[in-house]
Formats: sequence, C-alpha cells, structure tokens
Amino acid sequence: MSAFLTDLFNSIFTPGPTPTLLVATNVSFACLQFVLAVLFIATYSIHFFILSTLCGGLWWAINWFVAELAAAKQKEDEAERLRSLRKGKERQVSPVEGSETEGETAAKGGQEGGKEAIKEVQPLAVPPADTMRKRRSLAGEMSTEDEWEKVDEEAGKDR
Repeated sequence: MSAFLTDLFNSIFTPGPTPTLLVATNVSFACLQFVLAVLFIATYSIHFFILSTLCGGLWWAINWFVAELAAAKQKEDEAERLRSLRKGKERQVSPVEGSETEGETAAKGGQEGGKEAIKEVQPLAVPPADTMRKRRSLAGEMSTEDEWEKVDEEAGKDR
C-alpha cells in the first residue's frame, strides 16, 4: 500500500496520465458513485440521482480523454518511427541495385505479436534526362530544351 501511495505522489509530478493515477481516479469515482447510490436509496432525493448522473458522466469523460491521449501518443510514435525510417533510407546509398534496405528487411521479418509487418511503398525511380529526351524525340514531341539544342547546333555550323 505504501508503494502505491509513493507511486501516486510521484505520478502527480509526471506529465500525462500514469497508470497509478488512473487507478486512483477510477477507485475514487467508484467510491463516490457508491456513496451517492446509498444516499439516494436512503433518502429517495432526486438530488442524489442527478449528482450520480453528473458523476458518471464526468467519470466516463475522464476515461475517454485518457484513451484519446493514448491513441494520439501511439499515432505520434508511429509517425516518428516512419520519419526515422525515411531519414535512414535517405542516408543509405545501396551500391548494388538488388540489395535490401532496412525497411524491407523489417517488413520480411514476418509477424510480431500477431500483427503483420507493414511494408512501405517504395517511390518510383525517375529515368535520366537523356532517356526522356530520346523518348520524346521518338514520339515526335519536341521539348523546348530540344529546340534550343538544335538552335545551338545550327549556330555552331554557321560559324
């Protein structure tokens, strides 16, 4: 019991909802609901019913808010993990075209804890500019860049 009280006191100075603080909150609301129910049964006063309803709503709202905080933290952690993977991929230069990156290796790792590993979508490679020029000229299209190259070639012949 003293360990719980010590943890409860320390959780006051820890940002965010801690498990010890959540247990203390839920036990407090359960005790308050019990007292309000006993008072309602003893007096049949509508005031205790209204107080019990307000207490139940506040209890639900606190637990909902804590669940939303946990979901937001989980999303932020996942986003941070993806950002770190992307940074690692940008820094990594693979000398062999068929080699695996760290993300692909992790994706092939299989299932962890019953969840399937997520395989990231690789960006499409952009062909070099020379290849694009050849494709345009074969298709009959001329880009402005190709026209200026022809003008430069003709100007070189005239000299």
